[in-house]
Amino acid sequence: MTSSNQITPGTTISLDGKVFRVESCVKVTVAKGVPFIKTKLKNLMSSEVLEKNFKVDQEIEEVKLNERSLEYLYMEGKQHLFLDINNLEQVLVSQEVVGNKVNYLKEGIIVNSLFYGDTIFSVDVPQFLELMIIKTEDLDASSAMAASNRLAVLETGARIEVPMFIESGDVIKVDTKADDYVQRV
Repeated sequence: MTSSNQITPGTTISLDGKVFRVESCVKVTVAKGVPFIKTKLKNLMSSEVLEKNFKVDQEIEEVKLNERSLEYLYMEGKQHLFLDINNLEQVLVSQEVVGNKVNYLKEGIIVNSLFYGDTIFSVDVPQFLELMIIKTEDLDASSAMAASNRLAVLETGARIEVPMFIESGDVIKVDTKADDYVQRV
């Protein structure tokens, strides 16, 4: 347990059985009233943001999230199967938790994840990955002269813009945070 005075942005707390990350907090003092702590909380399961006020020195349950490294194995039904590198247990992760990071998942990629107990809250792929081009957009002669980039499909299914000299079969370095081509490998 911690006091409402001690929470800061980035703190993870539990309210009503749900886990929230504190996005912002401000101590509010009013002229003729009781001061309070005004917070914005993000639900780590649903990504919903809500505002909540706490009394000064109110007891709040702070939770510690565990960071674990997982290796991506494959898609199983509507969930993704990972292997926990530390204890060699298999972990099923829902599509909602993976989100658009699915565009960069392929067998063998190591991701960082945050857990509270057995519940997983996030999966983070490495910022830079080397992936193979499966297909590039065919351009006719007139549009090829005007364009400096063309669309390419990566081995993971992601679509990004690449320079005109990139061909199918090339391996490129991709910035997964910005969805951008970095260089040919």
